[in-house]
Amino acid sequence: MKWRGSQRSGNVDDRRGMGRPAAGLGIGGIIVVVIYLFMGGDPSDLTQMMQQQQATSVQSTPVDPNDDDAVFVSVVLKETEDVWEKIFQEEFGKAYRKPTLVLFDGVVESACGTQQSATGPFYCPPDEKLYIDLSFYRLLKERFNAPGDFAMAYVVAHEVGHHIQHLLGTSDQVHAQRERLNEKEANQLSVKLELQADFYAGVWAHYADQWKGILEEGDIEESLTAANAIGDDRLQQEGSGRVVPDAFTHGTSEQRMYWFKKGFTSGSLKQGNTFEEM
Repeated sequence: MKWRGSQRSGNVDDRRGMGRPAAGLGIGGIIVVVIYLFMGGDPSDLTQMMQQQQATSVQSTPVDPNDDDAVFVSVVLKETEDVWEKIFQEEFGKAYRKPTLVLFDGVVESACGTQQSATGPFYCPPDEKLYIDLSFYRLLKERFNAPGDFAMAYVVAHEVGHHIQHLLGTSDQVHAQRERLNEKEANQLSVKLELQADFYAGVWAHYADQWKGILEEGDIEESLTAANAIGDDRLQQEGSGRVVPDAFTHGTSEQRMYWFKKGFTSGSLKQGNTFEEM
């Protein structure tokens, strides 16, 4: 991927090396909670309020310009911003609300709760942030044999795809449906949501290359190798020696490659309805 010298996003929050933020709301937070309850607030909302307060209380530092991996993902984030800003304006006639990329190591506090690096990269809708421990990319290369900078770009673009689903209301609709389903049916919906995020990653790659010519020979193959490496069937086979389709949550390797490639070749949001086509 042609990225060196390209503009970086200003929406990167580098929390690496900071450790876990202290828990608790403090005196000011306690006062806010008391007032909230006194005014008739719902106590069930307090957990989310506390998580959001903790997540936003962390102070970040700028990305080190000599840290290639961090600079790279900030460039990729900027490329996604440019593409989705234009798509949102042309397709929906509205502004694109940019997500924040949080870099962390080990453990991180988010509005979705405390998460470990073992969770892998994830997107949290309540705070509209994507969280990535850059050690995941070493894992892609060393364990899953999926090296290359565009494999890294695919992962970022996939999490941004979840942000797109959040902005369009898709993830809220899926969450509401999942609560009424059994585990097997709920997992099937999760798979469709994940595959649509793969499709959106492909759409991004389509326009980023069309408008800026960012792709180099072998880039799409790198992204497809990454999609293949983290399919549910392959991960289950490697982990337990057997494949359990009812437990799939992200889709098979073949499905993930198919939907990314479909997004890349078509560039059309209308072709990304994974909920009807599967």
